[in-house]
Amino acid sequence: MAPKKPLCFPSLLLLLLTLLLPQADSRSFVVDREHDRFLLDGAPFRYVSGSLHYFRVPRVLWADRLFKMQMSGLNAVQLYVPWNYHEPEPGVYNFNGSRDLIAFLKEASIANLLVILRPGPYICAEWEMGGLPAWLLRKPNIHLRTSDPDFLAAVDSWFKVLLPKIYPWLYHNGGNIISIQVENEYGSYRSCDFAYMKHLAGLFRALLGDEILLFTTDGPQGLRCGSLKGLYTTVDFGPADNMTKIFALQREYEPHGPLVNSEYYTGWLDYWGQNHSTRSIIAVTKGLEKMLKLGASVNMYMFHGGTNFGYWNGADEKGHFLPITTSYDYDAPISEAGDVTFKLFALRNVISQFQEIPLGPLPPPSPKMMLGPLTLHLDGYLLDFLHLLCPQGPIHSILPMTFEAVKQDRGFMLYRTYLTHTVFEPTQFWVPNNGIHDRAYVMVDGVFQGVLERNTKHRLFLTGKMGAKLDILLENMGRLSFGSNYSDFKGLLQAPILGQTILTQWLMFPLKVDKLVKWSFPLQLLKNSHPQTPSGPIFYSTTFPILDSVRDTFLFLPGWTKVLLIVVVGMRVGGGKTEKSWKGEQKLFL
Repeated sequence: MAPKKPLCFPSLLLLLLTLLLPQADSRSFVVDREHDRFLLDGAPFRYVSGSLHYFRVPRVLWADRLFKMQMSGLNAVQLYVPWNYHEPEPGVYNFNGSRDLIAFLKEASIANLLVILRPGPYICAEWEMGGLPAWLLRKPNIHLRTSDPDFLAAVDSWFKVLLPKIYPWLYHNGGNIISIQVENEYGSYRSCDFAYMKHLAGLFRALLGDEILLFTTDGPQGLRCGSLKGLYTTVDFGPADNMTKIFALQREYEPHGPLVNSEYYTGWLDYWGQNHSTRSIIAVTKGLEKMLKLGASVNMYMFHGGTNFGYWNGADEKGHFLPITTSYDYDAPISEAGDVTFKLFALRNVISQFQEIPLGPLPPPSPKMMLGPLTLHLDGYLLDFLHLLCPQGPIHSILPMTFEAVKQDRGFMLYRTYLTHTVFEPTQFWVPNNGIHDRAYVMVDGVFQGVLERNTKHRLFLTGKMGAKLDILLENMGRLSFGSNYSDFKGLLQAPILGQTILTQWLMFPLKVDKLVKWSFPLQLLKNSHPQTPSGPIFYSTTFPILDSVRDTFLFLPGWTKVLLIVVVGMRVGGGKTEKSWKGEQKLFL
């Protein structure tokens, strides 16, 4: 019998490396209740995480932002998944471009960041309707975030698409997702529908298995209705809150296990018409240091806020309607422009006292470009372009219909009717029951009369001849994302009243402003005469060349009040060379 050949050195090295590499079946992230901590692959672990929303950052900048987070000493990134961003219509899914969730998970892996995933179905996030699709409201009697069969059917359908996509990325499967949140601050919704929460938990388990750590997050007042047995209970609070008291409340629901603040607020959101919110660097860093001394795991919300592009901002209801601004800077450690701030360096210094941080300098601020003053050209009234903004023509109804009823999820809709009698004296025009959702620009025979706005301005005084054309341009300023227990329908929710007359016989024009600008606007403008005196909603445009490399810039509009800005990037040839230029069409609504 021939003797066995001894293993050669390369074979021994290969075997050794194979044994040392983490294998999918040996990877784990669990709660160690005996020692009040997490275990990662059997070793004590505490995450210091930061929130970043891939849907608020252009895809080309994901790697930059994640690298800066990793260089700050973070070992995890927390992110939401907005349902409405990925399923624009029932059964129609989009995971391309900046919606490519898997590509973002890959970028996080390259940055050596673990992932804490929050797929909802509701996410808040100051995002349009809290991430729920507006098409749900096409069933006007639906009860959102409850065990309503219509709502659950839509949720089940969505998660049967989303969760299998992320299953390979669970940590124990070799990916970087260590935990997944079920719902979001459900205790603040006041429904207390435990059947709904149990349904979600069962659905997550059925599609993701029993190994992944599932958790809930609530503020101190929401723990009773937001927590559920079998899901790890975590809390959220900011530097001004009573840390000792809130962690004691968490202990009532989780007597053993790690303390976790899933949303430690580094700043705050901004509302239209209010000043930019800020939070003290000293207060934020002291709070973080105190939590880390307690051994808590912490996620900082936000670490980089980004921008609410398009119509994706949400709104709050705090005694009155408060839409969120386009900017989601949040006074975060990484600014909206992606630059590191003094707050980041201060937090990095705190983190370095508790765990190693990567060596090397953080990148300097990105270069900016200054284009100087731009001259805007008045191109025409919005009413002149109705045939392009609504090529399919208007919808007729005796009473006005909501955005949802005509399948206009976001943006603008024009309501038109005609006066049935002459109104000689200024007469009160209003919509009962705060029925303007959200901002209305009123015109009579094309002449601007004024603005009505939800909760703030309820009436105008109008005159007009019999047969005069009454136009009301309705703007959806973002559906409620927090603090409400009802569906936020948009448009004219009730028929307007002029004097004692209920106005009927409406034409509704769902407007496709973005498509007009992208495809038709530049050519059609040449064929329209320009108005001499601006009145009401108007299109303005300008062009500006970029002769060098493209850099970030900012738009400043002193004296303006309300603008919808669309930038169209194009190419033009001139002077024997190809020259990059941006064409920006700006629409001003006053």
